Amino acid sequence: MNTTMAHVTRESLMPLETYAKSRPEFRARVMAHKKDRTLQLGDHVTLIFEDELTIRYQIQEMLRAERIFEEEGINDELEAYNPLIPDGSNWKATMMIEYPDENERRIWLAKLIGIEDKVWLQVAGHDRSYAIADEDLERENDEKTSSVHFLRFELTAAMVAALRGGAVLEAGVDHHNYRVEARPVSAVTQMSLLQDLR
Repeated sequence: MNTTMAHVTRESLMPLETYAKSRPEFRARVMAHKKDRTLQLGDHVTLIFEDELTIRYQIQEMLRAERIFEEEGINDELEAYNPLIPDGSNWKATMMIEYPDENERRIWLAKLIGIEDKVWLQVAGHDRSYAIADEDLERENDEKTSSVHFLRFELTAAMVAALRGGAVLEAGVDHHNYRVEARPVSAVTQMSLLQDLR
């Protein structure tokens, strides 16, 4: 059974007016935090590992953009976003497939069907942990994949213990049209990701 990690609560959110005043400072803090939790896989795939802070920022931004201040609307956002926070035995990441040119992007999204299931992380000495993708809803069809996916990487207790003991974490992609060989995750990112594990 997973130990539940911190989730965003109604009480941890700022009212819209307070958020408007604190936003520049809060946003700068979140962007610096996200930088440490971003993993580039090749030229066109980026993973951003989510946690309570990144998701709280997402929710605050959504409430601000939609001018949501009623209880029901706030609870809907909490329900939608809280599942994206890791549970203590896993990592959760937003994966973005990025091609600036629209035509090129369309071509590649057709070639990259299934890529979200081919992204992996590996703790030295252990099997690869392949992403479990898009548990909330299907994000691809027969013609193309989506440019955004939500991934979950499950870790065994032995993997967590190895990471705590200093084992190297590597990442890669196995898709036939987009291969990224094993590359070590930076020490800064690995340190940040360790905070997600209980």
